[in-house]
Amino acid sequence: MSESLSTSQRAIALEALGEEEFDVLVIGGGVTGAGIALDAASRGLRTAVVEAQDWASGTSSRSSRLIHGGLRYLYNLDFKLVYEALTERARLLTTIAPHLVEAQPFLWPLKTPVIERSYSALGVGLYDALSIAGAGGKKVVPIQHHLSKKGALKHFPEIKHDALVGAIEFYDARVDDARLVIQLVRTAVKYNAVAVSRAKVTELDKGQGGRITGATVTDLESGETVKVRAKHIIAATGVWTEDTQDMAGGTGGLKVLASKGIHIVIPRERLKATSGMFLRTEKSVLFIIPWQHYWVIGTTDTAWHEQLKHPVPTSADIDYVLEQANEILAVPLTRDDIIGTYAGLRPLLQPKVLDESKSTKVSREHTVTEVAPGMVAIAGGKYTTYRVMAEDAVDFALGKAEARKRPSVTDHLPLLGAVGFDAMLNQSERLGAKYGFDADRMHHLLRRYGSELTDLLATIDEDPSLAEPLAAAPQFIRAEVHRACTVEGSIHLEDIFISRVRLNSESRDRGGSAVDEVAEVAAKALDWDEDRVVAEKANYRARIAAELAAENASSDEAASEARMGADDIVGDGVLV
Repeated sequence: MSESLSTSQRAIALEALGEEEFDVLVIGGGVTGAGIALDAASRGLRTAVVEAQDWASGTSSRSSRLIHGGLRYLYNLDFKLVYEALTERARLLTTIAPHLVEAQPFLWPLKTPVIERSYSALGVGLYDALSIAGAGGKKVVPIQHHLSKKGALKHFPEIKHDALVGAIEFYDARVDDARLVIQLVRTAVKYNAVAVSRAKVTELDKGQGGRITGATVTDLESGETVKVRAKHIIAATGVWTEDTQDMAGGTGGLKVLASKGIHIVIPRERLKATSGMFLRTEKSVLFIIPWQHYWVIGTTDTAWHEQLKHPVPTSADIDYVLEQANEILAVPLTRDDIIGTYAGLRPLLQPKVLDESKSTKVSREHTVTEVAPGMVAIAGGKYTTYRVMAEDAVDFALGKAEARKRPSVTDHLPLLGAVGFDAMLNQSERLGAKYGFDADRMHHLLRRYGSELTDLLATIDEDPSLAEPLAAAPQFIRAEVHRACTVEGSIHLEDIFISRVRLNSESRDRGGSAVDEVAEVAAKALDWDEDRVVAEKANYRARIAAELAAENASSDEAASEARMGADDIVGDGVLV
């Protein structure tokens, strides 16, 4: 398929990088960069996007996995921001990615019977009203539902009886963050974008007058470099924003600080609740989010001053999340309940750009500014509004006149797997019977692949062994590993475990018991020899050991040091 991310596609893309002049070169393959690549490519602009690590390897695979309007922002009267986010939520649920974004109920617990219920109902009611307005007058998710104490306990039986007098049930949505990014990149490739992961920009090239005219990109798999020419460069590098800007020289750009947010994962059967939970805490907010096979609980919001590539939770971070959750749980969670943890870094924008003389567009949540002639940077924002950020960045880079000639179309552009999703849902029972998959398996597959499930099933028709569940992780089948390698851009074993078959954060041993089986499928799909298989397995196991060691550290410094004890699978341009 032309939209596949594969080793052959990558080789062709690398060659194209050095042969053409692009209208837009995007630096960064998180949700913002991937969104920009799709926005630009779908306008008909010749587009390239490069990412120094794996797709979504930074913040965009380590979020709270929510698509939400930001109910707490209403307390600050940020109506425009909430409306914008709820509008994007509606688009994702109905058009852009209905297979990846799923409506999710949450409880807002009430601690006093009359006054709190009244003002909370007003706030949630406004949230509902903005949601309906943002969806063009349609009710995309159910509106608030008031619950008595008895009703709240029925929805969430594990809550302490004295922790609430009632609750308001409201809706937001959840998403597999990394999968959405991968589908954004693949959809951009469908519209002729050139996409290369593990390709690092190491230098920015300048022409007359100091205009940025291109970049030197190093293929981290081989160490080879390629010169890329581009009319416009857009940097969407999150917490690496200042590093990227420094290559351009001059004084323009954005100032960004890194804030760490951590999450813990517990088994689905540990809580019998049918709704999630939303709580305000001393340091941040606490979400208890149900998924098919587990719960995600977080988050924190603390400054991070260590290396940016591998943020990790400390023992104190984990204790804090447990403590906050246990404030409302009748049977406290313990360390023994935790099956996974992960940490991500939010790129927090500072109030001013580095050079106020540069052209700048400022949103409440994100900012686009000119770093140097020919190059702009975007930072800030939230996952839910990635599409708006992408549109703003491309508009800004093109300039008003050109942007009017080539308007964004992504507000009504479905991602791969979205078209025909409802029809595919209607085939679930028949397909399950044909392939021997139960309803739980079919729900899992449909929510991961949407209408592209037919492609995955076709690989099973060719090789029936791919229908077999992974022995150590039976919620996944071997075909999902195969597809991760042949369609979804996995180059290394860690790519599969972290962002495709997400056992790194969803199993007690971070996928260690599945390494041999997953490596067997990957080796066949990616044509690895025995030496490569040994190296990949050893590298991922070393990563597991380092991550588990970091969890026991008491400080960010010690945790970071423990995590960096494991080498990356690629160094500065060579496979280790």
